[in-house]
Amino acid sequence: MATILEVAKKAGVSVATVSRVLNNRHQVREVTRSKVEQAIIALNYEPSVLGRNLRNSESRLLLVLIPSIANPFYTEIINGIEDTAIKEGYNIMLCETDSNPQREAIYFNLVRNRMADGIILMDPTINRNNVLQLADQHPIVQCSEFDKDGLISYVSINNELAAYQAVKHLIKIGRQRIALINSEEKFLYARERRAGYERAFREYGRSVNPSYMYNIKGLSFENGQQAMRMLLEQQEKPDAVFAVSDVFAIGALKEIHEAGLSVPDEIAIIGFDKISFSNMTYPTLTTIAQPMYRMGSISAEMIIAKIRGEKVESHLLEHELIIREST
Repeated sequence: MATILEVAKKAGVSVATVSRVLNNRHQVREVTRSKVEQAIIALNYEPSVLGRNLRNSESRLLLVLIPSIANPFYTEIINGIEDTAIKEGYNIMLCETDSNPQREAIYFNLVRNRMADGIILMDPTINRNNVLQLADQHPIVQCSEFDKDGLISYVSINNELAAYQAVKHLIKIGRQRIALINSEEKFLYARERRAGYERAFREYGRSVNPSYMYNIKGLSFENGQQAMRMLLEQQEKPDAVFAVSDVFAIGALKEIHEAGLSVPDEIAIIGFDKISFSNMTYPTLTTIAQPMYRMGSISAEMIIAKIRGEKVESHLLEHELIIREST
């Protein structure tokens, strides 16, 4: 493989001049530029991307922080991030934090040490003070979960409104005992979706029954199954369930089937996210669709704009209630 020194020798110029041509600097005469370009073609020279990035004090690398790669919710968001990043000349590195402060520190230091240019943050458990300190000096964008004080730019949906519309749908089809399967309320989305659940009850003059509200620590299919098992032990079983994720809803659906109950005849169920599996269940799952690919694409556009020093506004995108067989 040819070197920059060989290019300079063949063109009869200095290495610095070749570098200026490669970096598209304007202070090179057209005749000289032409000689260098001909030498590059003749020698089939390929400049070092790493070397160029080091000279420009950039890595062209974006970090995408998620709590777990096992959660299918992130798949379409990551696709949107990667497609947009590549189109803009950036690569991404997917970082699983496992909600571990030590891992968080490692990834943050990559940005501090200029080994990455910015962070798209999707882990809601990361220490808020650490994030704000980093964001004061380095580009960060939040995707899905965000800081409600608005100190860091974000892209998300109106979780409270989406949950309200889901529960309102259950009420309008005649369900009386509507349960909530929720995450821990240290997460903003969990608090907002509970607020939407309660808003629908208030609008129809109903009282919330705390025994039908179940919060779980994990985020897995099995957690949804366990929550549904506990709800089915109630003396008066719920006739509908709103689960704050499709993963929970699919777990709940399995438990309902194992209890010998019919969906939606005896228990209707709604999930949240519209992951690909939600259309493969029996019956197919009614769910709130988040525009996940678009969220990823917009978050990539936002972080690249921040890296370029541009002002970035936050975005709340539209969601949609997808009515299927489970209701």
